[in-house]
Amino acid sequence: MYRAKVNHMSDQAPISRARDVRSEETLLSEGGKRAREILESITDAFFALDRSWRFTYANRQSYTLLGRQPGDLLGHNIWEQYPGLYGSEFEHVYRDAMDRHQERTVTAFFPDHDRWYEVRTYPSDEGIAVYFRNVTDQKRGEEDRARLAAIVDSSEDAIISKSLDGVIQSWNAGAERLFEYTAGEAVGRSITLIIPAERLDEERSIIARIRQGERVEPFETVRRTKSGRLIDISITVSPVRGGDGNVIAASKVARDITERKRADEALREVDRKKDEFIALLAHELRNPLAPIRNGLQVLRMADDRASRDRVREMMDRQLSHMVRLVDDLLDVSRINQNKMELRRSRVLLADVIASAVETARPQIDDAGHDLTVSMPGSPVYLDADLTRLAQVFSNLLTNSAKYTERGGQIWLSTERRGTDVAVTVRDTGIGIPAESLGHIFDMFSQVDRSVERSTGGLGIGLALVKGLVEMHGGTVTVASEGQGKGSAFTVTLPVLVDRPAFPVASPAAGQAAARPKRHILVVDDNRDGAESLAMMLGLMGNKVGTANDGLAAVEQAEALRPEVILMDVGMPRLNGLEATRRIREQPWGKGITIIAQTGWGQDDDKQRSREAGCDGHLIKPVDLQDLEQLLVELDRK
Repeated sequence: MYRAKVNHMSDQAPISRARDVRSEETLLSEGGKRAREILESITDAFFALDRSWRFTYANRQSYTLLGRQPGDLLGHNIWEQYPGLYGSEFEHVYRDAMDRHQERTVTAFFPDHDRWYEVRTYPSDEGIAVYFRNVTDQKRGEEDRARLAAIVDSSEDAIISKSLDGVIQSWNAGAERLFEYTAGEAVGRSITLIIPAERLDEERSIIARIRQGERVEPFETVRRTKSGRLIDISITVSPVRGGDGNVIAASKVARDITERKRADEALREVDRKKDEFIALLAHELRNPLAPIRNGLQVLRMADDRASRDRVREMMDRQLSHMVRLVDDLLDVSRINQNKMELRRSRVLLADVIASAVETARPQIDDAGHDLTVSMPGSPVYLDADLTRLAQVFSNLLTNSAKYTERGGQIWLSTERRGTDVAVTVRDTGIGIPAESLGHIFDMFSQVDRSVERSTGGLGIGLALVKGLVEMHGGTVTVASEGQGKGSAFTVTLPVLVDRPAFPVASPAAGQAAARPKRHILVVDDNRDGAESLAMMLGLMGNKVGTANDGLAAVEQAEALRPEVILMDVGMPRLNGLEATRRIREQPWGKGITIIAQTGWGQDDDKQRSREAGCDGHLIKPVDLQDLEQLLVELDRK
C-alpha cells in the first residue's frame, strides 16, 4: 500500500514557473544553457517527460536520487524504467498533469527505493516537468514523533514538560489521572501547583541541576493532587536540549508508588512480627526447658519418693506445654494451607464445653479465678470435630485466665439464636484497646507485650481459634470497652437440626480398656530418644529392641521379627522411609505394623510415610496414649 497526502498546488515551484517544457536541444539553442546551470545547481531533483513519457532531461540530483548514471535516462520511457510506479500515487499525479494539465503535489512512499518522496508536477504542451526530493528522514521523524506522542498520551505514568522557570508546557493523560488537573487547567501554570509548600526547596534544587545539564535519577517524594490528597510518587527529571545543544526545558516522568509503599510497609510489618515471633518462640521454649533441666538435677539428688514424684509431675507439665506450642504452630500452618482435616460427627455442645473446661481448669484454678458456666436447658447438637472445637473454647478460656488479674471472674455462657448457637467467653481482665480489636485475630497479634511476656504465649491462639471456627462454618467476634474493662469473645456455630441415629462422639471414645503386650522395635538415630522410649514401653510390659540407623533397622527387623516398628524418618546410612520399603519387600516384613515417628507433621509428610509403606504417622515427642490408640485402631483394621 502507498501512503500519500495529495494537495492542489498553485505556486510552489523553486524556480519560476515555465509552463513550456522544451527538449534539451531547444533549451541549448535558445539560451537554455543558463537555465540548465540553474537546474543543475538546485537541491531538488528535476526531470522532464515528453508526451510519450520519455525522459527529455534530468538534472544531476535526479540521477543521484534515482541511482543512475548521468545520461542513462534520456530517451527512455519512465514506465519501463520504473514499473513500480504503476498503481502508485505518483502515477496519479503524473497522469493528472499530462492528461488533465493539472499541477499536483504528492508525498508518498516508493517501496522500490524504500523512500518517501515529495513530488510536484507542472504540465505543458510538450509534456510535464517534475520536481522531487527525498523526504524519508523528515517523514520518519514525524512518525517517530507521532509514536512518541501516542506513547506519552497512553502512558500510565505522568509525563510533564516544563520551562526552566517551572512553567508547565505539556501535561499528558497520565498526569491528568495522577494529579486530577486537566491539561487545560495545568498547562501555562507553575509546577508548584502540585508541590507541597515544604517541598519547594526540592524543586529549586531540581531546576538548578537541570540547568547544568544533569539528569535527576529516580527519587521518591510527595506531591499534592487537585483534591488536596498527598500521594507518594517516584520522579525522574531529564534536561530537554534545543537545536544548539543548550538546555531549554525539563521533562519529568512521575509514577504513583502509593500502593507499593503500602505493600512495602505491610511487608516490613510482617518481617517485624516474624522477628518478634522468632524471639518470642525462643523465649517460650526456654521457659519450660529451664524447669525440665532443673528437674533432672533434682531427680539425681533427691532421695525421697515424694520429691521425685513432684518433680516428675512438674517435668510432665512443662513438656506438655512445649508440645502444645509446637502443635499450635502446626495447626495454624495446616489451616493456612487448607490442609487441616476435621473429623466431624454428631456431638453434644455440652461435651465440647466439658472437654474445654477440663483442659483449661488447671490454669484457671492456679490463677485463683472463679469460672461460671451457663448451658442451655435442652441439648444442642453440632456437626463438628469434638477435639478441635474443644480446642477453640479451651484457648479462649486459657486466654481469659492469662489476661485477668488474680482472683478474677470468667463466664462461659451459651444462647440459641435461631438455627445457630452462640457461646461467649467473658472475663474481667485487662481488656483490649479499640485500635487492637481489628487485628486481634491476626497471626502473631499481641495486645500487650509486657503482659504477654509475663504470662507466656506466641500470639497464635486467637488466629487458631478463628481458623477452626470458620472451618466449622461459624464466626468469632470480640468486644471490649477498653483497657482494664475485660473482653468478650463470642463464637457462633450452626446447630445440627436433624438427629440421625448414630453414636455421639465422646472424649473417651476409642480408648482401649487394657493395653496388650507387644514385641516392639524402636528405631531412632538419637540414642537417648530410642532408649528412653524403649524403657517406657518395657515398663509397660512390652518386649522392646532398638536400632539407631536404617540399615540396622532392617537387620534387627529380620532378626527379631517384631510385631510393631516405631520408625524414625531422618537417619544416617539409610532413612526410615527407605528402610520401611526394604522391610516391606521381604515376605516376613509384610505383616509388621510400621509406624513413622518424626518431627515432620504436615500432610505431605504423612503422605510420603503412607507411600513408603507405613501404617501410621506420629509426631515427636510420641505420646503413649496416642500410640496406644493408633495401635488399637490398626488392630481393628
